[in-house]
Amino acid sequence: MAKTIALTLTEDELEILVDALEADLEGYAEATEEARADNNKEDVETFKLAALNIQKLLARLQDMLPE
Repeated sequence: MAKTIALTLTEDELEILVDALEADLEGYAEATEEARADNNKEDVETFKLAALNIQKLLARLQDMLPE
């Protein structure tokens, strides 16, 4: 299991992280489509897994954002 760390952020910093992860997620979605078009199944799976992990973290961080 991964080691857990504690991190203190301002709301602005949290928003920056969320924005960055959203952009990263878009990049992986595009890379997945390109790999699929090239019939590169290994890269498709790698990019899908990365996107899934980003989505999980993104959801956790979005839950922390003020309304």
